[in-house]
Amino acid sequence: MADHIPLYPVRGAAAAAASHKRAAYYSVAGPGPGADRRGRYQLEDESAHLDEMPLMMSEEGFENDESDYHTLPRARITRRKRGVEWFVCGGWKFLCASCCDWLVNVCQRKKELKARTVWLGCPEKCEEKHPRNSIKNQKYNVFTFIPGVLYEQFKFFLNLYFLVVSCSQFVPALKIGYLYTYWAPLGFVLAVTITREAIDEFRRFQRDKEMNSQLYSKLTVRGKVQVKSSDIQVGDLIIVEKNQRIPSDMVFLRTSEKAGSCFIRTDQLDGETDWKLKVAVSCTQRLPALGDLFSISAYVYAQKPQLDIHSFEGTFTREDSDPPIHESLSIENTLWASTVVASGTVIGVVIYTGKETRSVMNTSNPKNKVGLLDLELNQLTKALFLALVVLSVVMVTLQGFAGPWYRNLFRFLLLFSYIIPISLRVNLDMGKAAYGWMIMKDESIPGTVVRTSTIPEELGRLVYLLTDKTGTLTRNEMVFKRLHLGTVSYGTDTMDEIQSHVLNSYSQVHPPAGSNNPSSAPLRRTQASTPKVRKSVSSRIHEAVKAIALCHNVTPVYEARAGVTEETEFAEADQDFSDENRTYQASSPDEVALVRWTESVGLTLISRDLTSVQLKTPGGQVLTYCILQVFPFTSESKRMGIIVRDESSAEITFYMKGADVAMSTIVQYNDWLEEECGNMAREGLRTLVVAKRTLTEEQYQDFESRYSQAKLSIHDRALKVAAVVESLEREMELLCLTGVEDQLQADVRPTLEMLRNAGIKIWMLTGDKLETATCIAKSSHLVSRTQDIHVFRPVTSRGGAHLELNAFRRKHDCALVIPGDSLEVCLKYYEHEFVELACQCPAVVCCRCSPTQKAHIVTLLRQHTGRRTCAIGDGGNDVSMIQAADCGIGIEGKEGKQASLAADFSITQFRHIGRLLMVHGRNSYKRSAALGQFVMHRGLIISTMQAVFSSVFYFASVPLYQGFLMVGYATIYTMFPVFSLVLDQDVKPEMAMLYPELYKDLTKGRSLSFKTFLIWVLISIYQGGILMYGALVLFESEFVHVVAISFTALILTELLMVALTIRTWHWLMVVAEFLSLGCYVASLAFLNEYFGIGRVSFGAFLDAAFITTMTFLWKVSAITVVSCLPLYVLKYLKRKLSPPSYSKLSS
Repeated sequence: MADHIPLYPVRGAAAAAASHKRAAYYSVAGPGPGADRRGRYQLEDESAHLDEMPLMMSEEGFENDESDYHTLPRARITRRKRGVEWFVCGGWKFLCASCCDWLVNVCQRKKELKARTVWLGCPEKCEEKHPRNSIKNQKYNVFTFIPGVLYEQFKFFLNLYFLVVSCSQFVPALKIGYLYTYWAPLGFVLAVTITREAIDEFRRFQRDKEMNSQLYSKLTVRGKVQVKSSDIQVGDLIIVEKNQRIPSDMVFLRTSEKAGSCFIRTDQLDGETDWKLKVAVSCTQRLPALGDLFSISAYVYAQKPQLDIHSFEGTFTREDSDPPIHESLSIENTLWASTVVASGTVIGVVIYTGKETRSVMNTSNPKNKVGLLDLELNQLTKALFLALVVLSVVMVTLQGFAGPWYRNLFRFLLLFSYIIPISLRVNLDMGKAAYGWMIMKDESIPGTVVRTSTIPEELGRLVYLLTDKTGTLTRNEMVFKRLHLGTVSYGTDTMDEIQSHVLNSYSQVHPPAGSNNPSSAPLRRTQASTPKVRKSVSSRIHEAVKAIALCHNVTPVYEARAGVTEETEFAEADQDFSDENRTYQASSPDEVALVRWTESVGLTLISRDLTSVQLKTPGGQVLTYCILQVFPFTSESKRMGIIVRDESSAEITFYMKGADVAMSTIVQYNDWLEEECGNMAREGLRTLVVAKRTLTEEQYQDFESRYSQAKLSIHDRALKVAAVVESLEREMELLCLTGVEDQLQADVRPTLEMLRNAGIKIWMLTGDKLETATCIAKSSHLVSRTQDIHVFRPVTSRGGAHLELNAFRRKHDCALVIPGDSLEVCLKYYEHEFVELACQCPAVVCCRCSPTQKAHIVTLLRQHTGRRTCAIGDGGNDVSMIQAADCGIGIEGKEGKQASLAADFSITQFRHIGRLLMVHGRNSYKRSAALGQFVMHRGLIISTMQAVFSSVFYFASVPLYQGFLMVGYATIYTMFPVFSLVLDQDVKPEMAMLYPELYKDLTKGRSLSFKTFLIWVLISIYQGGILMYGALVLFESEFVHVVAISFTALILTELLMVALTIRTWHWLMVVAEFLSLGCYVASLAFLNEYFGIGRVSFGAFLDAAFITTMTFLWKVSAITVVSCLPLYVLKYLKRKLSPPSYSKLSS
C-alpha cells in the first residue's frame, strides 16, 4: 500500500493532468527501433524548460512547474558575479590567462595535420615538410631555462617578496646592513633549485640524445646505409632488427619470417605486456629480393596523424603492375614508434615522424603538482606580510610622519622583513627530500619509489581514493573455472569428465593417424546439417572445446634451443615443440587462460600463423584448419570472430565469442544464457559466450567479396566493414558459456578495510563490464556484505537521468554502480547534483570507463569537494587519471611500468598503500606543519625584538643585530635543531597501522591552521617582548651589552622551544641541540665586533671579560627562564586536561 502513496506533496487537481502530460512526454518519439534516439533530440528541444527546473522534483512535479519540490542542501549554484565584482574576484586572472594563451597561439601557429601520400624509398617526393624524427622530453631549451626556472620560483608570493626586498638594498637611502644578509639566503635557495632543475634537465637531454643517436639501417638504391634515428624522414625504408626499438611510425612491408608476420612488444606504448602480431603488406612480402622494393613504383596513402593507437586506415598501391594492385592497410600492418620488434627482422616505410608519431601525440605534459600544505603556508605568508605593513605604518605614525616618512616606512618594512623567513622554503624542501628518503628506505614496503619529491605531505590529507580494478585490486592472472552448456555445468572438480568426453569423441570421429578413412567427413557433415536432433552431451562438449581452441588470437611461441643461433631452415626444424617449451602470447590474459584450459583437457594449440591453425588431439593426431578471416575484438563490438576451413572435410565454420550483452542478440533463442551469466558474475567470474555458424562455400564467397570491397573504402571504412560482418552474425548456434576468474591481489581486503576505517572514500573506476566490476567490488569487500547496491540504469536522455537520480536519492547508505555512458549523460545535465549525491555514498563503482573519463571524474571530485584525491593504477590506461589527481600512485604490474613511471609514488603491491598513507603520510604532514610554523616563529620573535628596540629608541629605523648575526641566527645557530623536527613522530608506526581512525584527524587539517598559527604568533610576541625588555631593564651602566645579552638569550630560547615542540626524542636531535650551542659559544669568541650596537657609532666592542662574568650568565639565564617556563607549564597542563586522541592510545 505504501508504494502507492506519493512521496511529495502534490496539488490534487494537477495530478491527473500531470500523468496525461507525462504519457505525452514519453511518447513523443513514437514506436520503432530508432525512436528512442529521435525522441531524445526532440525532447532536448522541447524540454528547454528543464534548464530552469530544479532536479529534486517528485515524478509528478517533474511535469508540473507549480508543485512543491525539495532541493538538495548545498546544491545551490551561486549567482553569476558581474562587472567590477567579477574582475576583483579572480576575473583579472582569467583575463591575463586568456591574453597569454592568445599570444602563445599567435607565436606557435600549429600546423594543420593532413593525410599524406608516401612513395616507397623516395623522401624527396613528399609535397610538404614533416617534423624531424627527434625525441624531445626536455622542458626548456638554452634560452628558456633560466627564465622558466625563475618563473616557477617567483610565482610563490614568498620568493617574490624576498626578491623585491633584496633588490631594494641597491638603493642607498634604503640600505640597511650588508647586501649579503639579503642576497646570500636568496641566492642559496635559487642556486639549489636551479642546480636541481639543471641536473634533471641534463638527464632528460642525455636520454633524448641517446635515443636520437641510435643507428638504423636505411635501404637505398646503392644498398644499406647507417642513419641516426633523428635523421629518418617520411618515405625512408628502414630495417629494424630483433629486440630493436622502432624509431618512427611505419607501414610494415617485409619480414624475414616465412609466415609474413612478426611479433612486437608494445608495453611502452599501451602498458600491455603481451606481444602483438603484425602482418606485412602481401604485395611487398611476395617480392623475391629486398632490392626489388626500388624496382617497383608504389605508394602508401595514410590518414592524417591522430591519437588513437588502436586504429589506422590507409591503402597500398602498386602502379607499375597491370592492373594496379590496391591493398587496404589497417592497424595490423603498422609498426608504431616506441614498440620493440620481438621476432625476426622487419622492413617498413616511414609514414609519421617526430611530433606526429602516435606515442608522442599520446604523451601529455604532466603538470607541476603543488601540495595543499604549500598553498596553506603561502596563505599564511600573505597574512604575515599584512602584519608587516601594519606594523611599519604604526611605527611611522608614532614617529608623527616626521621628515621623509615614506622613506622611513620603507626602511621599517625592510627592518621587519624577517617576519617572513626566507629559510622557510629551504627547510621545507630539505624536509620533503628527507621524507622521500625515509619512504624509500622503509623495509616494510620494499621497492617503493618517490618520483615527485614535492608532495609527500599530500599522503596524509587524502579523502578520496580512486582505484583501477584489473592489475591493481586483482592480479591480472586468469584461471578457467567454469564451463556451462545450458543443461550441464562443469567446475574445477569435474574437469576430468570433460577430458574423458574429449578423448572419446576424438577416438570415435577421427581414425588413427595412419589409415585414411573418408567416411569421417560425411559423418560430421550430416551431424552439422541437422541441428534439430538433440545432440548428446559428448558431442556438445566436443564442439565447445573445439570452438574455444580455435576462436582466439593466441600464438604459441617456442624458445629456440640453446646452441642454435642461426635463423636457418634447420633451426626452424630443430625447434623444441615439446609442451614444456611452449608459451602462449595473446593480447588478453583471458584468451591465454582459455587456450591453456583446452590444452589441459586434451586439445592442444601447437602452431598458428596468419593462414592456418594446428591443433593436437589427445591421440597425438594433428588437425589443420585454414584461417580465412579474423575479426579482432574491439571495445565497441565487445566480441571477436574467426572463419576457418577444416582441411580434412573442407567445412567452413564461423566461430564467435564475446560478452553476453553483445552475443545475446546474435545467438538463437534460449532460456538459460542470461540467468547463468548473472550467476557466474555473482561468483566473480568473467564470462564469455561462444557460438558458431556453419557456412556453405557460396555464402562465404559472397561475404568475402563484400568484405574486401568495404575494407578498401576511404570514407567511413569502419562502419561499412562492421555492417558486412553483421550480415554473418545472425541465428548463430550457442555452444557454451565460459567463466574465468581474476584472482585478487594479496591482502586487498584488509587494506581496503583499513582505508575505510581511516575515513577515506574509495571509488573503483574500471573499463570492465558492470557484472564483473560489481562482483570484484563484493569479493574485495569494497562494498560490505550487508550493504545495498544501487545499480544505475542505462539512461540516454535528460528525463531518464532526472528520474533515475531521483530514485537513487531516496536510498540511504547504499553503494552506487554506474556504467560509463549513463555517467556521461548525468554529468552533461546534472553534474553538480550527481557529484553531490555520489560523494555521500560509502563506495562508488564506475564501470566501462575510458581513460579520459577516469581523469574527468578525478578532476570533478577535486573541483566540487575541494578535498584531496589520490588515484592508483597499474596500466597505460590509468596514466591520465594518475596525472589528474592531487597524488598519483602507480603499481609496477603485469601491464608494464607506464603507470609507475608517470606516478608521484610507485609501489610494488596494493597492500603497501596502507603503510604509505597511515605512517608516512601522517609523519610527513605533521612534521612539515611543525617545521613550517617553527620557522615562522623564529622570524616573528626577532621582528618583535626589533619593534621593541625601535620604539624605545624614539622609533629610529636602526637595525638591532648586524649582518652576520642575522644570517647566523637563521642558519648555523638554530638550523640543525629546527631541522631535526623532521625526525619527530607523535605515534609509533605500529599504533598508526592498528588504529587507522587516527588518520581522520589529519584530513581536517588541524596541525596547520589559522588557529595554530595565531597561537605561535602570540608565543613569538610574548617571548620577543620578554627577551628585549628583559635585556633593556637588566642592563645598568653597560647598555652596550644589550646586544650580547638579548642575542644569547634568544638563541637559548630557540633551542629550548625546539625541545618543547618535540614529541619523541631521537639521538640526532640531542646531537643537533648541543652542536648548535657549541657553534654559538665558539662564535662569541671570534665574532666579537658584531655584538656592539650600531658598531663604531657607539664605539662599543664586546670584551671577552664581560661574557665570562657571573652577571652576564645570570641575566641571560633569568631572561631565558621567564620567556620559556610559562610555555612549559602551559604544555603540561594541556597534556593533562585535554590530551590528544593518540596519547590516550599510547599510554
